[in-house]
Amino acid sequence: MDKNIWQEIEELYREFQKLGISQSVGYEKYYLYSLITHSTAIEGSTLTEMDTQLLFDEGVTAKGKPLVYHLMNDDLKKAYELAKEESEQGAVITPAFLQKLNATLMRTTGSVHHVMGGSFDSSKGEFRLCGVTAGVGGRSYMSYQKVPAKMEELCSILQEKQKAAGTFREQYELSFNAHLNLATIHPWVDGNGRTARLLMNYIQFCYHLFPMKIFKEDRADYILSLRQSQDDEVNRPFLDFMTMQLKKSLSLEIEKYNATRKKGFGFMF
Repeated sequence: MDKNIWQEIEELYREFQKLGISQSVGYEKYYLYSLITHSTAIEGSTLTEMDTQLLFDEGVTAKGKPLVYHLMNDDLKKAYELAKEESEQGAVITPAFLQKLNATLMRTTGSVHHVMGGSFDSSKGEFRLCGVTAGVGGRSYMSYQKVPAKMEELCSILQEKQKAAGTFREQYELSFNAHLNLATIHPWVDGNGRTARLLMNYIQFCYHLFPMKIFKEDRADYILSLRQSQDDEVNRPFLDFMTMQLKKSLSLEIEKYNATRKKGFGFMF
């Protein structure tokens, strides 16, 4: 992607920081609610941002919407809180660490699976012992026998690259590549997408970067970019998509903040 897009993003980032948006009271909390809502919506949840806010702040469930979507959001919130805490402690990315994150977000929706390869508990972050495919007619992911070694290899690479990534662009692109590679290994029977997005944000937390979201309305393009990169074994389609999502994330936050500031105050009688 053209270098100019990264110049634009850095300018947006500087404006975001200059405006002090993230320092506003309640901003971090409500942005996290939005991030969670979009992440679970990509997996099929129908909860809106308002539904999620009422769930987290008031304990109120959305009328007529499945309980499983509420559980998904609540568990993902706990996983994000864990990731934020771990980033502040400088936790190293290891297979055990990623299993801990996955176990947290699958805490109430996971279950024990009995398959040809043995038994495993998806609520505990245990790696799959069976094959998985991406929906009807979708690609088949790597054999489960290869997963443990590939996870060790991925984490080793990430540990080294985290030390080497020095620029703004390098740090963001590392987080995108971490997402892509974890999703491609697909180590769990469920929760791979949520965990990959959480890992991406975890790396952003570690660098004290703005934690971008992937918008639910862009789900089709998101999946297409993943499949293109996986099928062609190149990261560029996914990096290009994610770069545009980062720009969109920053632009919308600035637009919303400026629109709020422009509003006057008038008494309503």
